[in-house]
This record gives sequence, structure tokens and C-alpha cells, in this order.
Amino acid sequence: MGLLQVVKQCVRVPVFVMIRPRGGDFLYSDREVEVMKADIRLAKLHGADGLVFGALTEDGRIDTELCTALLAVCRPLPVTFHRAFDMVHDPLVALETLISLGFERVLTSGCDSSALEGLSLIKRLAEQAKGRIVVVPGGGITERNLQRILEGSTASEFHCSARSARDSGMKFRNPNVAMGASFSAPEYSIKVADVAKVRTLNAIAKNIL
Repeated sequence: MGLLQVVKQCVRVPVFVMIRPRGGDFLYSDREVEVMKADIRLAKLHGADGLVFGALTEDGRIDTELCTALLAVCRPLPVTFHRAFDMVHDPLVALETLISLGFERVLTSGCDSSALEGLSLIKRLAEQAKGRIVVVPGGGITERNLQRILEGSTASEFHCSARSARDSGMKFRNPNVAMGASFSAPEYSIKVADVAKVRTLNAIAKNIL
């Protein structure tokens, strides 16, 4: 919530908050659902302009019961279904489910390793949506492939991290201790939003859209 408050003070664009109680799959326990509902209420209280979440059933379908309950807590704010969509059993059926539930956006890499790899499905989803939901490509988008993805998908919005690695300012470093799992980011490297990348991506998108 501290991050949300500071971001809201610094930017004028709408800020959407992702509700994700843990990493891993998108099949949530009752306790995790309680956490998600509490996070949504707090995000709204502290100025969120929209919410982002996703939930699936054990057989890879949209969890309509849970999504309905979470959407009710989110309203009247707009809601995006995140890349849990890329783990569904049938994306075309899942898209219709999201539309019927009332989601405003769906974030997807086209059920592939990146938006570029899943470009054909993203385009198919956008065509099927016919403006009933905004299909947002995301996953591995950079200044090198954005033009191809926007033109190939007919998307009007996109999602990317636009970040780069920055070396830590720490002069003393203990090489024997890591504060996370072995597969986590290096201890003395920080991922930051890259202003130059954001400006470049923005210029590319404005030129196309």
C-alpha cells in the first residue's frame, strides 16, 4: 500500500493494482481468497484506479464463481484478467467467459512463451472480441518487437516491464548469503523501470496507433 500511495503521488496515468497473494498457480484456497478480497478493499481505499487478477479451476477453466465474487468487491473500478489466461484449457471459450463476467481487459501472451510467439492467437482473440473486451498483448515485449506485435495483433494497448538492471550501491557485499531462493535475482542487482525504454516504446506505439 505504501508503494501505491507514492506512485499515485508521482504519476497522473491510471494505476491498476495486481491482486496476487502468492507466486505459482492460480488455484486459490479459501484463506488466499480472503487475502485477495482484503487487498482489493485496501487498494481501493488508497486510490487504485483499477484492479488486476485471475483465477482458474483445477481443470484449467476460468473460475467463474470466484471471479464473480472478486469482481463484486472491485466494483465500480475496471478490472483486468491477468496472464492466468495463458494457462487456460481453451482460450477461445475462456475469452467468452471473461466477456460474460464483465472484465474490461485481458492480458495475454497468446498462451505461449512470449507475445511474439503467441501473436497469431492474440490476433484471433482480438478479432473474436470485436470490441467487447480489450485484448492486451504482454510477455517479452521490447522496443525491438513492439511494432510487429501491435501491427500483427491489431491491439490498441500493450503491456511490458520496460526495465533494465542497475548495479547495487552497496560497497560492502557478503557473497556467502542470499536473501532469496537460488533462482531469484542476484543480490546486488536491482530491476528498475527504464525511462529511455518507456519513451522509445511510447513513441513506437504512438506512431502505429
